[in-house]
Amino acid sequence: MATVATKTNPVAWFEIPVRDIERARRFYEKVFGVELTPEDMGPYKMTFFPWTDGAPGAAGTLIKGETYEPSHGGTLVYFSVDDIDETLLKINANGGKTILPKTDIGQYGFIAHFEDTEGNRVAIHAMK
Repeated sequence: MATVATKTNPVAWFEIPVRDIERARRFYEKVFGVELTPEDMGPYKMTFFPWTDGAPGAAGTLIKGETYEPSHGGTLVYFSVDDIDETLLKINANGGKTILPKTDIGQYGFIAHFEDTEGNRVAIHAMK
């Protein structure tokens, strides 16, 4: 039986399926204020979120390929943000839509869910 490494968080990588990689890239760059890096890997088109070695959190990419279909079902990726209200405004202004408004989860802060431009259900988390 495989086990998770004991000195690391268990999630190391995520992939968010997209239909239109350029539209999705623009959406995520505008919402989160980051620059994504495009790269083709065989039959897959990918655009990578920035990664800082040694910093907390998982790395990931937007991905377009034959077996990748955007959806509301399945695994839910949470992005850390400073301000949920401000981020939801950016989401809605850039073609996304709020699914679950800002929700208090007690001592663990706040969450919200949104639909991106590709039809994926994605989430955000903040402590304030």
